[in-house]
Amino acid sequence: MDKRDLSTVFRERLKMLLTRSDLNQSAFATAVGIDRSALSQLLSGASTRLPRAETLLNIAAEFKVSLDWLLGLSQDEGLTGEIRESLEIEEAPDGFDRTLLARWHAEAAGTKIRYVPAGIPDLLRTEALVDYEAGIANKSREAQAGETQYRIDYNRRPETDMEVCMPRHTLEIFARGLGVWDRFPEAARHQQLLHMATLLDDLYPTFRLFLYDGRMRYSIPYTIFGPYRAAIYVGDMYLVLNATQPVRKLTSHFDNLIRAADINAHEAASFTQRLAEMRF
Repeated sequence: MDKRDLSTVFRERLKMLLTRSDLNQSAFATAVGIDRSALSQLLSGASTRLPRAETLLNIAAEFKVSLDWLLGLSQDEGLTGEIRESLEIEEAPDGFDRTLLARWHAEAAGTKIRYVPAGIPDLLRTEALVDYEAGIANKSREAQAGETQYRIDYNRRPETDMEVCMPRHTLEIFARGLGVWDRFPEAARHQQLLHMATLLDDLYPTFRLFLYDGRMRYSIPYTIFGPYRAAIYVGDMYLVLNATQPVRKLTSHFDNLIRAADINAHEAASFTQRLAEMRF
């Protein structure tokens, strides 16, 4: 194959991988061990030069394709390396910084994370609520607090893009002190809602909370880590989906929850503030 043809095919397949990855150019470049300017040159077609062998190997390994396919020598992607199981079950042990969940957040940096929480979103909880919920769930308070702080720090990174969607009535039930929060003091609930409103305003727009009518829509709690995987929360375990198709299905489900939201991200802080000011 002529060198110019080889370069053209490589460029088109590199663009295909970039599109499929759902990464921005900076994150894609980091994933394969080059800087963004080098990636831009490879995508531009300004030169017929191919990248170094090390870079080609990194691209092939990162996106599980064969070098022959990447260089246009084969039409078969020929997945290389160890193929992950499409379905896994992972326990959710204490010590958030040591769990797979923390690693998945780190791996998904630069992509969009979509999150349907089981209750009050972890990073929006006060210390008092962390203590209370750790007590009723018989979990380590330190581990719960560590998870909360990790998520706050994560969402302060400039490359973070996280959307959270949850039923509006979860916050209304919390404000009234019903359900699992029936023994959480009113003053603590008030402080929690104020704290939540402040963080929502502070973290916006890298962290965006949408609220939908729980009478009209239903969702189990789950997190989607970019295009890579989805983790469905089932108590003390996560049902982990690694295959592309189910991740896309859950992404579509999440997008439909967003479309059904009656409190949008730019309204969430003021909505929470109003709940804090109400007396039930």
